[in-house]
Amino acid sequence: MSLPKLHVAVLMGGWSNERPVSLMSGEGVAKALESKGHRVTRIDMDREVAQRLAEAKPDVVFNALHGAPGEDGTVQGMMDLMGLTYTHSGLATSVIAIDKELTKQALVPHGVPMPGGRVVETESLFAGDPLPRPYVLKPVNEGSSVGVAIVREEGNYGNPISRDAKGPWQEFEQLLAEPYIRGRELTTAVIGERALLVTELKPKSGFYDFDSKYTDGMTEHVCPAEIPDEITEACKALALRAHQLLGCKGTSRSDFRWDDTQGVEGLFLLETNTQPGMTPLSLVPEQARACGVEYPDLVEMIIAEALADAENAKAEAKAK
Repeated sequence: MSLPKLHVAVLMGGWSNERPVSLMSGEGVAKALESKGHRVTRIDMDREVAQRLAEAKPDVVFNALHGAPGEDGTVQGMMDLMGLTYTHSGLATSVIAIDKELTKQALVPHGVPMPGGRVVETESLFAGDPLPRPYVLKPVNEGSSVGVAIVREEGNYGNPISRDAKGPWQEFEQLLAEPYIRGRELTTAVIGERALLVTELKPKSGFYDFDSKYTDGMTEHVCPAEIPDEITEACKALALRAHQLLGCKGTSRSDFRWDDTQGVEGLFLLETNTQPGMTPLSLVPEQARACGVEYPDLVEMIIAEALADAENAKAEAKAK
């Protein structure tokens, strides 16, 4: 694959909880593009982002934002109105995929196994548990394991949960409560229409939370995962199925929990991330590298798909 030399605006930063990760992703992407001879404009998103994009007049925007409003459809809708070509998923996909409950509604009817559970009002947690312990509480529309808490029988949150205990109930009015699935943490990246590999994530302590994801040395990545072939193939098939059902573009990453005492019946998809990290510790670049695709080539592949999609859309519009 060979791209012409382009002017690429790399959109990064923003004001979500994932701002530091987005800045690392964006800088990595920008340097990779410059190493390939492309002209890069770095844009740390603020409230004037539309004006800054209009002034830059890029050939394509690489969306390296994580979390709202860069991953929830807000920025996608803005760029659609501006007529900009941009990487990763579009408005509708972004709206659905960042919302864990909407994702379930889109995937479960098509046979994708996901944990049960329900959305609860935070206030109700201080009166009693919404599910039998152990269970998981997480924000409905945050990524990178932001605000995830595992409520165990013998935990330090209290019983019922104390208002004073540190946890996501202090930040969010609603939370998603799901049964806790014991077992192993697995993840699979999809690029275009190809599921890559399965990585097992082994945190050195606790679970795979935000700090474990982005602090060097806190999590061991086993890539490819040392798991039965049937689990590898199931992860890849489910990740690709989720990518297609949700209408993802460019790249996505699906995260799983696997109860290894239950075989394939113990495999559950937790979420599909439409704009997975592109930091030095991120999983998509790691899997791509293991498949023989170096980081700068991966970045160009994502841009190439965005450009091809834009051309196809123009052709379809002319044909109508």
